[in-house]
Amino acid sequence: MENLLTYSLTVFMSFFAIMNPIANTPIFLGLVEGESKENKRKVARTGTLTAFIIVITFVIAGKYIFELFGITIPAFKITGGILIFYVGFEMLMSQKSKIHHNNTEGNNNLAISPLAIPILAGPGTIVTAMNSVTNANFIHIGIVIGIFAALIFLTYLAFVFSEKIVDMVGPNLISVVGKLMGLILAIIGIDMITEGIKLSFNL
Repeated sequence: MENLLTYSLTVFMSFFAIMNPIANTPIFLGLVEGESKENKRKVARTGTLTAFIIVITFVIAGKYIFELFGITIPAFKITGGILIFYVGFEMLMSQKSKIHHNNTEGNNNLAISPLAIPILAGPGTIVTAMNSVTNANFIHIGIVIGIFAALIFLTYLAFVFSEKIVDMVGPNLISVVGKLMGLILAIIGIDMITEGIKLSFNL
């Protein structure tokens, strides 16, 4: 029971750091600037639902994706760790991550791109989700899905009440939260790299 609690807390912190509903709120406001309240809610609902479907697909089918492309768990952990560390480092340096926040040109619906992909369901989020279920049983997979669903719902609420949150919290505190999440991500990335190296060399 204690192991499941520790696992759940680790998964929650990983997802919260990579998705960061508070820090993503100003980004959402920038995307929907000038839209009506009804359209803002529609964009928030479509974006979060799309992100949920994408990530859960990787959570459930991740094992088969590994087998299809011949990906080993150590290689995945090392590569994923480097990717997550890079995202965290950019957040610490107050830069918009090219991996996590790149803008997509074209006529795509902004709820799908760039809101769902790559802001919410970017490579960092997918790597975090798949790392959480490598060698996991059905209970662990259920926990990951439940925690991600809860965070998606929190993100939806943050987007719906985005204007009030920014006015109440202020841009400075949002920046501080972003840096703290960046530090956590960098640590998680290093931990994944270390795990991958240990598995590769049977340490």
